[in-house]
Amino acid sequence: MTPRDTPSGGNDLGDFLRARRAALDPHRLGLPDDGRPRRVPGLRREELAQLAHVSIDYVVRLEQGRTRRVSRSVLDALADALLLAPDERAYLFTVADVASAGPAPRPGLPQVDPQLGQLLATMHDVPAMVLNRRMDVLAWNRGAAALLTDFGALAPEERNLIRLTFLDDDFRALYADWPGAARECVAVLRMEAGRHPQDRALAALIGELTIRDADFRTWWAGHQVRGPRRLTKTYLHPVAGGITLDVQQFSVDTQPDQQLVAYTAPPDSPAQQALRFLLQWAARPTPVDGAPAAARDGGLAS
Repeated sequence: MTPRDTPSGGNDLGDFLRARRAALDPHRLGLPDDGRPRRVPGLRREELAQLAHVSIDYVVRLEQGRTRRVSRSVLDALADALLLAPDERAYLFTVADVASAGPAPRPGLPQVDPQLGQLLATMHDVPAMVLNRRMDVLAWNRGAAALLTDFGALAPEERNLIRLTFLDDDFRALYADWPGAARECVAVLRMEAGRHPQDRALAALIGELTIRDADFRTWWAGHQVRGPRRLTKTYLHPVAGGITLDVQQFSVDTQPDQQLVAYTAPPDSPAQQALRFLLQWAARPTPVDGAPAAARDGGLAS
């Protein structure tokens, strides 16, 4: 196996090892204080080598991307030594294992099956949309437009949740905890970049955000990774006020690159009342054309 390059051209395996090594507290691992000053925070290379039972030179070659052979046992030892969480361990194996990777797949067209579009249109009480792995919004219903933004008013290349989270001031203001939501976005994007290093559109998104947003640059360099998990998000909506919703994520069997995302509230909760009010507001006719802007959904709403 060989270290995998990032979409931006760097040594992803080495960068990840250095970042995780720097994030560890030596005292937490029971390492003695030898009195030597530490030039950088975290573990020294020799300490990581000692904990993983490999040579210092091997750690150096891994971090510099100069080795072409990384066994599963060594990766397991490094993951244990670095106290990696399950998502981080999976990411380590992903970026290290490129020998089995075939040629870059042809990019799929961002199309949503008609049956899935019909399902979105019938979800009158649930904001929902279809995303791909880059978090591009491929389809949405009236509720999603009312909750988040009028996706129909955006150019197709701007319909990306991560791009909106960092570069759109109104979208950013929706989050009660913008730093937490934004860091989650970066961690998800980092995981997908490791899984799909030859995705040019993903690389372009990362490049744009790196150039245009200082927070993204800082958090991207931290190499935090996240896989799918249960999410709860609180929004400060200009119409519905504060509203805390569960984010449900469902894979699409016929399109492995897509997922259906729905926003729900617990029964008889203040959030459900706020959501019901928001959806009723979005469905009100206007004097102009009989449907407010929030109801536009690319032809998927009934």
